[in-house]
Amino acid sequence: MDIQHLKYFVAVANEGSFTKAADKMFVSQPTISKMVKGLEEELAVVLFERNGRTIKLTDVGERIYNQSQNIIDSFANLTDEIDQLKLLQTGTIQLGMPPMVGASFFPAVIYAFRKKYPRVKIEIIEDGARALEEKVKKGMIDIGVSVLPMNSEHFDYIPFACENLKVVVPINHHLSQKETVRLQELANESFILYRKDFTLHERIIVECVRSGFQPKIAYESAQWDFISEMVATGLGVALLPESICKRIDGKLQTIPLIEPAIPWDLAMIWRKEHYLSFAAREWVAFCSEWFKEGLEETFGEEIDDSK
Repeated sequence: MDIQHLKYFVAVANEGSFTKAADKMFVSQPTISKMVKGLEEELAVVLFERNGRTIKLTDVGERIYNQSQNIIDSFANLTDEIDQLKLLQTGTIQLGMPPMVGASFFPAVIYAFRKKYPRVKIEIIEDGARALEEKVKKGMIDIGVSVLPMNSEHFDYIPFACENLKVVVPINHHLSQKETVRLQELANESFILYRKDFTLHERIIVECVRSGFQPKIAYESAQWDFISEMVATGLGVALLPESICKRIDGKLQTIPLIEPAIPWDLAMIWRKEHYLSFAAREWVAFCSEWFKEGLEETFGEEIDDSK
């Protein structure tokens, strides 16, 4: 039994005639008679009482008719919902991003996507890159923002930003007038870092150790503006991405970091070889085109977006 069997059966019951039902369903009368007969044999019941050219539902036929109507209506509603999802007339995207990333890169693209697909809802979950990787891996969110490099064994991804960290100091700091700062020059400074669940936390510590010193961590925070305020009051220095540094006011000086430069390359990630909703797939495609032009300008060549 399938939905088509039920539709033919309901049509016969509504029309009170196999011939009229066949005309309504655009099939031959023998076809619809065979379908109904097959349904009766499968259920081991008689659905219609036949009296010459007239037919009427049996008692069991009445029960099956009522249930069949409900099933057909439910199937129609389900089909409609699926069509709406395919056409992106509805849907939800769970998007995870570190707090410092959202304001710098996503307001404009979210606005443009929402304008094109006004009925698709984007739920934003803020957390550190490490925590977001775990949430994506466990299927708790659809798409996350992470810092490259990351474990490509578990994720597919598209890059969307390539930056370096800059040194952030108060304007009266002894390094504030330098054109560049070597990481080793910060060996005696107190550091204000992002929390441990942010990828930059460990990356900065690793690079400091490679440069010959263990950084002295004064404070940790999840908010770039709070970090910059602590730097402004003289509580320590910070290493922040270029896009964040562009938003810092005149109370601070930002200086390019060299020897080594510490990259901050961002990518959107999702689970490899797992189902991605229609809305999430369109978001990935939309963002890939949105950010592609900027990356091509950065690298000076065409970007391969087949990751």
